[in-house]
Amino acid sequence: MQVRPRDPLPVPTDLKERCSHALAFAATQVRNLTERHPDLLPLYTRNGLWNHEGEAWTNWCEGFVAGQMWILYRHTRDPFWKDTAIHYSNLLRGREHDRDVHDLGFIFWSSWKRWHDETGDDALQDVIVQAGQTMGLRFKEKGQYLRSFVSDESIFIDIMMNVGIIFHAALATGDEELWNKVHAHCHTSRRYLVRGDGSTSHEGIFDLETGAFLRQTTHHGWRDDSSWARGLTWSMYGFGTVYTYTGDARFLQTAELNAQYYMEHTQHHGVPPNDWTEVNPASPYESSAAAIGACGFFQLARLVSDPVRARAYHEYACQIMETLTGPEFLAEGIDGWEGIMRHGVYLRRKGLGVNESVMWGDYFFLEALSRAMEYE
Repeated sequence: MQVRPRDPLPVPTDLKERCSHALAFAATQVRNLTERHPDLLPLYTRNGLWNHEGEAWTNWCEGFVAGQMWILYRHTRDPFWKDTAIHYSNLLRGREHDRDVHDLGFIFWSSWKRWHDETGDDALQDVIVQAGQTMGLRFKEKGQYLRSFVSDESIFIDIMMNVGIIFHAALATGDEELWNKVHAHCHTSRRYLVRGDGSTSHEGIFDLETGAFLRQTTHHGWRDDSSWARGLTWSMYGFGTVYTYTGDARFLQTAELNAQYYMEHTQHHGVPPNDWTEVNPASPYESSAAAIGACGFFQLARLVSDPVRARAYHEYACQIMETLTGPEFLAEGIDGWEGIMRHGVYLRRKGLGVNESVMWGDYFFLEALSRAMEYE
């Protein structure tokens, strides 16, 4: 039983104005990217610059450039953004068959799915559905999970933000087996990656012979038992999305548990560090986690039935956006800076994209702007 979110709560006029200004700045930065570095699909900046040589670790961000363009088109109706978004979406053709990554949701939900939503062109469905079906091939019967790109025995919390495209494919084709697989993965993630206090583990390891869960671990967090902020926001937003597809209240409860942990452990401005439990972190901010979190809080405000909780989530999302549209995070006025939002973190352990703009951070920031302006 699918759940239709309620209409959004009103956003203060002054925040809408800040968001409108930030969106205009974002449009300038994205247009500059297309002019300075045509067809570049970057991951993170180095000293504020997109075009550089740097390790990627995995290829998962290529759809976010087109995604930003589709959001800008939705707000402006400028044909430039539609034409450019179509071009950048078409750069992804062929990736719907890519079995080397677990991130086809990130790649195609932000690009081709938005393309379909904007135009209603059903000819686009084949690519979107194929991406979901390819994701389904990652399912491990023993353990009941979708394996990460790292290895067969590995599951990532990040995958919770990719499962929407599998649900979409299963619904579009009536594939009950595919539906059951992705549904099982969500329950497995809920059981083994979400802790009782609402924090999350980045990775879980299974025994391939028996399917038994062995341990929690991490590639991004401070240590295996700590709380990597971006992973929690993937979980919160992801489980909320799964609830909209399934109507299973357990998934909504999980998203709310994540939300409670976020609010209890983050300073008043709403932007977490890379890991909440890290002692003396080198950087106090991970802005991409905040942008994803804002989207998740806006979503929860439209899903929960209790008006008090709904108002609390909505106001917290507004607080995050108040902070992210301020001068500490918006890169406006920073000479030569090519990204939109500063203080993002990609892979702290490898020193990749630390205190930089990160492509998914900019994308979810635009989505959060769009939600604050009541377009999502």
